[in-house]
Amino acid sequence: MSTSSSTNVIPGASSSSSSSVDVETLRRNRILSSKLYFDVPLTMAPLIYSSSYDIAFFGIEKLHPFDSSKWGRICQFLIKNGVLERSRIVEPLEASNDDLLVVHTESYLSSLKSSYKVAIIIEVPPVALLPNCLVQQKVLYPFRKQVGGTILAAKLAKEWGWAINVGGGFHHCCADKGGGFCVYADISLCIIFAFTRLNISRVMIIDLDAHQGNGHEMDFGNDSRVYILDMYNPDIYPFDFKARTYIDQSVQVQSGTPTQVYLEQLDKALEVAGNNFNPELVLYNAGTDILDGDSLGQLKVSPDGVASRDEKVFRFAKEKNIPLVMLTSGGYMKSSAKVIADSLTNLSIKGLIDLAAPPLGT
Repeated sequence: MSTSSSTNVIPGASSSSSSSVDVETLRRNRILSSKLYFDVPLTMAPLIYSSSYDIAFFGIEKLHPFDSSKWGRICQFLIKNGVLERSRIVEPLEASNDDLLVVHTESYLSSLKSSYKVAIIIEVPPVALLPNCLVQQKVLYPFRKQVGGTILAAKLAKEWGWAINVGGGFHHCCADKGGGFCVYADISLCIIFAFTRLNISRVMIIDLDAHQGNGHEMDFGNDSRVYILDMYNPDIYPFDFKARTYIDQSVQVQSGTPTQVYLEQLDKALEVAGNNFNPELVLYNAGTDILDGDSLGQLKVSPDGVASRDEKVFRFAKEKNIPLVMLTSGGYMKSSAKVIADSLTNLSIKGLIDLAAPPLGT
């Protein structure tokens, strides 16, 4: 756990005044006036998704290995399998500029008006040639909807005990820099909103995407309210050695790590985390790029192993009675969507989540 001051040093919410008090007041006012938190009827499920999540424009999205239709296909599998009713899905609102300024700097958000800048962040060079209005509509709007979903998920998790944003998990983005297909820092935004709106003071990030979560690490490196457990492959992107110094509990899993070894290391990691920190909210970044065959993750975890991993994290939170937010994050194989849907089905069967419709009259 960090031993530094609990003062949040995220450089977002900039204002004309140099006073940190004024900056914090402005940030707080932005959070309190945000429309991203809204009441959800108990007839819904704490599963958040919008068809706007899915990115498609002239086939250019296929130039990046990420499956940008993954989010919609996860829901399709759940509905087809009778696990979820479409009418029970919660649709989030789009994060506004004021919402994003809670964490991001004005200069960073302004830089996204350059298609070239966005192309670098999402690693799709032809996007640089497109009019920015099109980039805003086809790329950044879907991401802003997912940010809204991640932020809302914390509220629903506190009310239901758990919540899943079928998108989100953009863990390579911090307050003033994006990268690795991550344009907005939804994890950092979710946590800062929760501090103010939910009266939460201690958050644990369990980042099990194959890649290091350097974005939230840079944002919360000096904040003792946030404990970061990051289990990642050190041999792949982003090689952010400065951010690694901010990880409270670093678990490095080398390329080629098989399922059983991975799960054994996770068991040990969760035990240590539980002994070191007592969170009021768990934010679980559940990337499926740990799957065997994922060329970017380079690990060898089976689909059943992913389901076991998710089950372990949900049990960890449930046994401690801690609300949990799950984000789907990275995963670069077409099979990821079904693997995620199968894992959520398993969580439902095991009673760790409940996606079934409530009885009539409730």
